[in-house]
Amino acid sequence: MSTRLNGQAQAALLFLLGATVLHAGLTDLHLRYVKAGLRPLLLLSGAVLIATAAATVWHERRRPPHPGEPHREPRVSWLLALPLFALILVAPPALGSYSATHTGTALQKPLGFPDLPARGPLRLGVGEYAARAVYDDGRHLRDRPLTLTGFVAMNGTGAPYLVRMGLNCCAADAQPVKVALTGAIPPVLRPDTWLEVTGTYTPRRTKDPVNDGPVPYFEVTRAAPVPAPSDPYDGAWGG
Repeated sequence: MSTRLNGQAQAALLFLLGATVLHAGLTDLHLRYVKAGLRPLLLLSGAVLIATAAATVWHERRRPPHPGEPHREPRVSWLLALPLFALILVAPPALGSYSATHTGTALQKPLGFPDLPARGPLRLGVGEYAARAVYDDGRHLRDRPLTLTGFVAMNGTGAPYLVRMGLNCCAADAQPVKVALTGAIPPVLRPDTWLEVTGTYTPRRTKDPVNDGPVPYFEVTRAAPVPAPSDPYDGAWGG
């Protein structure tokens, strides 16, 4: 018996792959792998795979059988479907403190800075705060309450960073943007804990020990643990 998958087995695997891609695109699962903006392409890819599977079944039913052609595929071939089920049942964790402490900050000067409200508290992304603090000297950030959310990472001396991983495309190219914390920091911090910190801008800066990149400080007045967000990556200001 030939070990090559017959058309129906190929169609079944194509359908499973398409259904898996659609499932990831229709839920937050895809945010563990790619940036949110790629969701339409995932949905389109899943639909194309399912349509291809249907076309393969239709073609196989219309094709006359050849003498001696095997009608059953090797059962071991269905092991190829296991990674697809694993993708659905066991979602990988988002990149965290280990990656952040072994990768230099990816902060780069943006082309410009969107306007901010002239007054009142601000809720900013870690990357946006870092970019404005370093490359805009904290204009529009001074003397006003700010709130950031990210996960905790420790540098080689045990000093805490607040971090978000930024994506250009997918998790494979994720890089961290780091903000050093000072002020009213909780006495016990665990790496990978997600924190919401409220405080103020400070002109103090340091350098990332991995690549000597700029790392601004944030003066904390209050910090509280929060659940990890559905989208753990920062796609707008991450690099």
